[in-house]
Amino acid sequence: MTKLLERITVNPKQCGGRPCIRGMRIRVSDVLDLFAAGLSAEQILEELPDLEMEDLRAALAYAARKLNHPVLSA
Repeated sequence: MTKLLERITVNPKQCGGRPCIRGMRIRVSDVLDLFAAGLSAEQILEELPDLEMEDLRAALAYAARKLNHPVLSA
């Protein structure tokens, strides 16, 4: 999993500091939006040919990790 997450980069000077795939201007949220719209992994790779299957897995792993954090209530 750690190796996958290395594909996710955050650069304050790129895409407003949002997480991107391998330094490209393709945001993790872009990939997630395409999955949410019902596209398959193969269709996403056709739409964004600079991506690799591991990039898609990395985006999902990143999102899962971000959602799985403790929530403190007051």
